[in-house]
Amino acid sequence: METHKTSLIILLLILIFAVIHSGGAALRIKAESIMGPRLWRLCFVFLSLPSAIILISYFLAHRYDGIRLWNLQGNNFVFMVVWFLTAISFLFLYPATYNLLEIPSVLKPKVRIYGTGIMRITRHPQAFGQIIWCFAHTLWIGTSFTLVTSIGLVLHHLFAIWHGDKRLANRFGEEFENFKKNTSIIPFMAIIQGRQEFKVKEFFRLSQFGILIAIGVLWWSHQYINIAVKTFNSSFLSEFFN
Repeated sequence: METHKTSLIILLLILIFAVIHSGGAALRIKAESIMGPRLWRLCFVFLSLPSAIILISYFLAHRYDGIRLWNLQGNNFVFMVVWFLTAISFLFLYPATYNLLEIPSVLKPKVRIYGTGIMRITRHPQAFGQIIWCFAHTLWIGTSFTLVTSIGLVLHHLFAIWHGDKRLANRFGEEFENFKKNTSIIPFMAIIQGRQEFKVKEFFRLSQFGILIAIGVLWWSHQYINIAVKTFNSSFLSEFFN
């Protein structure tokens, strides 16, 4: 049981993260009517950002915990596949539909239905970005802890797919139903079925270029993971979870 203690803790952290994100999304309309969209966004960020940082930090600190199920880290082909999939995952995880100024409430946050860019591939890009990321990192790290983490994250995002569609259907009604008919959950399915078309030019946006830069920065910053892990392990959070 002690071998898998950290796996149970990461599942708890994922659950907390999921409750904050999905719960916050469910409360958004009511909360915005009470305190306004800007204040609600700041409250949401105040809760969600720490939960994400703690979750990521705990994962990094314990990613090699549990049982080593396989070890492919000496394989250069696997290394390149993992990095390629990770880069692709970030294009899905952080789609260019985001208005970055709305995140810190510089601009008034709004709920919209986007039908261009990566939304033509799948209307739930974040979910599939997370699934791709989980597959790549589980393949590379190969521990039971990482496998459990990936399963937890994937389950959260599968719920988010259902929950997201339900919320948008309730909010936008017929507009969302029309959007749903022209898009798909499974990537490229709507394009293959002729319900959607792929337009490369929609990906040539400044925000998309910013994501590519972020991927490069991420690659570069991996050399400092051990510093981040040492910082977390020396913090009160590490003692709290232990």
